[in-house]
Amino acid sequence: MNPLTAALEPLFAQLQPRLVEIYQDLHQHPELSMQEQRTAGIAADHLQRLGYVVTRGVGGTGVVGLLRNGDGPTVMLRADMDALPMAEQTGLPYASTATATDGDGRTVGVAHSCGHDLHVTWLMGAAQVLAAARGAWRGTLMVVFQPGEETAQGANAMIADWERLGLPRAGVVLGQHVMVGAAGTVSYRPGVILSAADSLKVTLFGRGSHGSQPQTAVDPVVMAAATVMRLQTIVSREVAPLDSAVLTIGALQAGTKENIIPDDATLKLNMRTYDEAVRTHMLQAVRRICCAECDASGAPRPPEFTTLSSYPMTDNDHDATARVAAAFHAQFGDNALQSKPMSASEDFSVFGRTWGVPYVFWFVGGTDPRAYAKARAEGTLNTLPSNHSPRFAPVLEPTLKTGLQAMLSAAAAWLCAPPEGPRDGNA
Repeated sequence: MNPLTAALEPLFAQLQPRLVEIYQDLHQHPELSMQEQRTAGIAADHLQRLGYVVTRGVGGTGVVGLLRNGDGPTVMLRADMDALPMAEQTGLPYASTATATDGDGRTVGVAHSCGHDLHVTWLMGAAQVLAAARGAWRGTLMVVFQPGEETAQGANAMIADWERLGLPRAGVVLGQHVMVGAAGTVSYRPGVILSAADSLKVTLFGRGSHGSQPQTAVDPVVMAAATVMRLQTIVSREVAPLDSAVLTIGALQAGTKENIIPDDATLKLNMRTYDEAVRTHMLQAVRRICCAECDASGAPRPPEFTTLSSYPMTDNDHDATARVAAAFHAQFGDNALQSKPMSASEDFSVFGRTWGVPYVFWFVGGTDPRAYAKARAEGTLNTLPSNHSPRFAPVLEPTLKTGLQAMLSAAAAWLCAPPEGPRDGNA
């Protein structure tokens, strides 16, 4: 046990009821990406009461808290705050019934179906322990509550404000995510742990006409159908079998009536890749195929491409991950596991990439351990409600305490480490 998790032990019984209250409140009051005013206010007020120097409104609704505690490294802990545009179906007594207006002007249900409410709660709890245990560590703690992860806007928006607001850069960036996995476990991985993701909207232009006179039209529906089928060959025929990749067409929209050939059709697609060369090739292939299908159909103009979102790979620094892994094994024993790469994506790495510093991202299991063990034994893990499912609901214990221990253990690997002496051994 490290000095920070040791400090947590006598405090946890006192902290737990308040943290559960915070979590349930956040869960009931989710906010869409870049609209997290209430959540940000709760986090900022909490830090202010603990004595942090707080900067609000970073990148819109982001919050940065600084706690300086002598000479030492600057360590950043990050949590994302936004919720998803979907209705919750967990049946929990504190389930969200919130609605909001999305970016397209539609009224949508809003739910914390990815677990960001738990992330905020973890970071608020860790910030409180670190403020109470200043005798156990040295350095500067930076806690960051980030907006807009679900739309890949938040990290870049915060970075755009960083220098203007006079905020320091961290020497290492640390973050975690609740995922399907036995509660009480943590999972880490050196190198690529999360995929890159690119979402595009492609508009295909045809020439509308009456449904009874197709010879007078350039049918964008047929064009779109052919394009969808051909796009599926990128992964199956252009990406090497040992290079993992995913390409999904999530939406195909065209027309209003069965006897009208419309003027245009829209595709929305999402790609996941684990290698920059594969990513570049697939983006180029999408453009090539869409343009070629339009040309083959005699389209009056080339297609239009709009980037909806773009996430870099999360590629954990090997040395920093080894440091975190050692801390996890010391804290959790056999419940510290090495993860496989996940096909989910995050904008967490934007901070470390921009500053050129190491970053480490890991997972905390949030599934009832008995349910997880049963599903694993029966080969039905894929049936468990996962992140972005309307039925996703982490069990609060031991997930709440495990997440606090993981965050504090990782921070302690830098904040509680002995000062480094001269590298050449001379005084």
